[in-house]
Amino acid sequence: MSQRHSARLLLKAYYERLYERVAADRDRLCERIDALLPAEIDRQGFGPMDRHKVQAYREACLAFIDERIEMYNPIGIQYTFDRSTSRMAGDLEFQINWYDSRREFEDLVATARALVADVRDEMPDEVLCELADRLIGRAGAFPDASIIAGYGAGPSLQKLPDYIVASAIEYIVCARGTTD
Repeated sequence: MSQRHSARLLLKAYYERLYERVAADRDRLCERIDALLPAEIDRQGFGPMDRHKVQAYREACLAFIDERIEMYNPIGIQYTFDRSTSRMAGDLEFQINWYDSRREFEDLVATARALVADVRDEMPDEVLCELADRLIGRAGAFPDASIIAGYGAGPSLQKLPDYIVASAIEYIVCARGTTD
């Protein structure tokens, strides 16, 4: 099996493991959002906000969790297109997001390639799952690092839900303490 093919297979397993983890930890993510959101509003001086406005931001965060679950879904719509269409969709996503995740994606691919560099034969499912878990441990959940860095460079209410969700996923799903 070529390294390129092995890395592609590992990336698919990575997204599948993220899907499993985010879906399984949804309730814990919601609890983390309930703690992070008001604290970040206070920390950034975005308030005072009435409870209805805070609730609207919370609902946006919950919608972003569902969006992530769908993004990582191994049988989601993104997997029904051929590679050239998928590449075009990825390019469009890079253009419409407020954060630039191209470098993070390149790093993710490079880390996946490094993890499979010594794999010469077919990878059993157990090995693939183990490598996917290692990739999550090293790279986090794509595109969280880009979201967190973009928010850090210029916090705003527009970026707040993405940032809160990225921070919660890194803390709960990836066991990385990005925000306390």
